[in-house]
Amino acid sequence: MEQKETWLKSLMTKNPQEGYELAIKLSRMGVKSTQPDMDVLKKLRKEYANSASGLTAASHVVAINFQTISAANNYWK
Repeated sequence: MEQKETWLKSLMTKNPQEGYELAIKLSRMGVKSTQPDMDVLKKLRKEYANSASGLTAASHVVAINFQTISAANNYWK
């Protein structure tokens, strides 16, 4: 079995900005894992990049990931 590189070491971040950036990274990696063919991914991007519902759905995924990271960081209290 092929060993994958471990890129996600922790959900812990120094501040909310880093947490948000991690949420975006998680969201992008999810899309990349779901559609590993880069040619197909780039072709589809043109469609959802101009779609209000597609952009809203993408924002929703980022928000859910940010919610998870925020909780893991005790809301940076």
